Amino acid sequence: MSISKTRNLIIDVARQLFAMKGLDNTTINDIAVASGKGRRTIYTYFKNKEEVYYAVIESELERLTERMDEVAEMEIRPQEKIIELIYCHLTQIRETVIRNGNLRAEFFRNIWMVEKVRKNFDEEEIAIFRRVYKEGRALGEFDIDNIDLVADITHYCIKGLEVPFIRGRLGHGITPENSKPIVTKVVYGALGKAFNPRFDF
Repeated sequence: MSISKTRNLIIDVARQLFAMKGLDNTTINDIAVASGKGRRTIYTYFKNKEEVYYAVIESELERLTERMDEVAEMEIRPQEKIIELIYCHLTQIRETVIRNGNLRAEFFRNIWMVEKVRKNFDEEEIAIFRRVYKEGRALGEFDIDNIDLVADITHYCIKGLEVPFIRGRLGHGITPENSKPIVTKVVYGALGKAFNPRFDF
C-alpha cells in the first residue's frame, strides 16, 4: 500500500473512531487495531493523537473546498453563485459536524483547536469568493471597488454564522428556501447592485 493510501486509511479509521467514541476516549492503539496497522506505523505518519485529529478535520475541510469549487464553476450568474456558496458552506459544515457524531462536541468545545487546521480552507474559500466577485464585476453585476476586502468580509461573516446555523438557532428554524430571499437582499444591498433573482420577495 502506498504512503498516501496508508495515511488516508488511518485518517478515515480515526474519523470513524472519533465519531463513535470522541477524541478523549480514542487511543492511538485503538486506531492501530481498527486500521490493521501497528502503532509504529501510526507514529510514522503522526506524532500523536492530536495530529491525527487535525488530519481528520483537514480532510473534512478539503471535501468542503471541493464542493465550493464545484459551485463556483456552475453555469449560473455570479450573483446566484455567491448565494449558493454561502449556503454550500453552512450546510456542508453542519452536515460534517452532525455526521461525525461525538466529534460534534469536540468541534464546539475545541473551536480554537479546529481554527489551527482550517487556515488553508479559509484561504481557499476567500480565493473562491474573489474569483466569483471578479467574474461578476467584469459582467457588470457587482459594483465593487476592493474585491479582496469584500471577499474577506464575506468569508468572515459566513464563518460567524456557523455555530448558530449548526445548532439551529439561526432564524429560529427557518428553512433555506425561506431564508434565501432575505439573505439575497442583505448580500446585494451590501454590494450596491440591484439583483433580480428567481425568488419571489
